[in-house]
Amino acid sequence: MTDYEKAQHPEDLTRLFVERSNAGDAAGVAALYEENAVMAYPPGSRTVGRAAIRKLWESVLANAPHFEPETPLPTLISDDIALTSTPPKDGSGARAQVVRRQPDGSWLRLLDQPEFVPPTS
Repeated sequence: MTDYEKAQHPEDLTRLFVERSNAGDAAGVAALYEENAVMAYPPGSRTVGRAAIRKLWESVLANAPHFEPETPLPTLISDDIALTSTPPKDGSGARAQVVRRQPDGSWLRLLDQPEFVPPTS
């Protein structure tokens, strides 16, 4: 298994996501999530667990998308839980993640809402 850089601060997760995605590294992206993390993606559905998240990103990254870093909003931290968020550069809503400090002091994503889709009536 590859020895990946760990997020020492909650905000590091977004940077590492962009770097690993742009490198086409689905395993590296999945390593940013806790084993039983929940991701609200594709829109309208959920992807549960690191293995399923890796499989999803293998499919997404097969199309070689390019991700640009986005300026994060202030992180909210309470003990070992944090809320990170970024407004997409295209102004299309927001992205939010609940992250948790691990026993070694690093941070991993627990809940990920990468796209907010307006509710339909």
